[in-house]
Amino acid sequence: MKTASATMEPTLTLETPGRPERARMGWAGGRGWLVAGLTAALLAGGWRVRSEGVWVSGITEPITDITMAFSVVGILGTRPFEEGAAVQRGQVVAGLEKRLEELEVERKRLARDLAKTELGRLQALAERNALSVIQEDIDKLQASYNIAVVDHQFAEEQLRRRLLMSPVDGYIAEYYKDVGEACDEQRAPVVRIVDTRRCYFVANVEARASHTLSLGKRVPLEIESGPQTVAIEGQVSYISPVVDPASGLLTVKAIFNNAQGALRPGVAGRLRIE
Repeated sequence: MKTASATMEPTLTLETPGRPERARMGWAGGRGWLVAGLTAALLAGGWRVRSEGVWVSGITEPITDITMAFSVVGILGTRPFEEGAAVQRGQVVAGLEKRLEELEVERKRLARDLAKTELGRLQALAERNALSVIQEDIDKLQASYNIAVVDHQFAEEQLRRRLLMSPVDGYIAEYYKDVGEACDEQRAPVVRIVDTRRCYFVANVEARASHTLSLGKRVPLEIESGPQTVAIEGQVSYISPVVDPASGLLTVKAIFNNAQGALRPGVAGRLRIE
């Protein structure tokens, strides 16, 4: 006597708002029904699709990246630091030859001091009511002294323009001129200074995937560091107001701290969009 065998079929449960439905089906026979049912449920908004987010590739760059140049022409006379050295704000990082300018400053200083002395003598005579002193003479000497002061300040400014001083604390990333080379074009690059304590992560994101991003939002980042990847947190600081019509992408920047210098800006990484 033969005993009929029972075949157990898997059960799939679909739940939609207000309409729980349970269906039994075989894998082969119900494949079409399964696809149709899933599509209908998704379109009805009944399924909650959990996503782990999308990772977007990008690069890192320092927030402060300054290429400095002289506003006057001349011969590079000094490079007091090596490339890679740390510098502080206000330190001279490059200078043109300046002997003539230094002599001019000294000449203008002497002229200023002489004009001041002559003015003081005439004012002293006037205070003693000397008959030979008239106000017109005092006014002329006062004008001469004022001009001498301005001439001296002008000479000092000309000398200052032959020096490049770091505007920030940072590092010498690169020198573009060697000592003795001519800086014969105004604003030709001479030295590059970077501050790597705070950096940007820059990525180009599909416009349709960027709707969850907002300024100030904290986002997970993974940055390359040698053979390893470092997981850190960034904060969205910039979202491009326009989308590139050719690619459909927009630029997003996230700031992250790098106070210990563990990461070197310029390496690749990725950002996760929830």
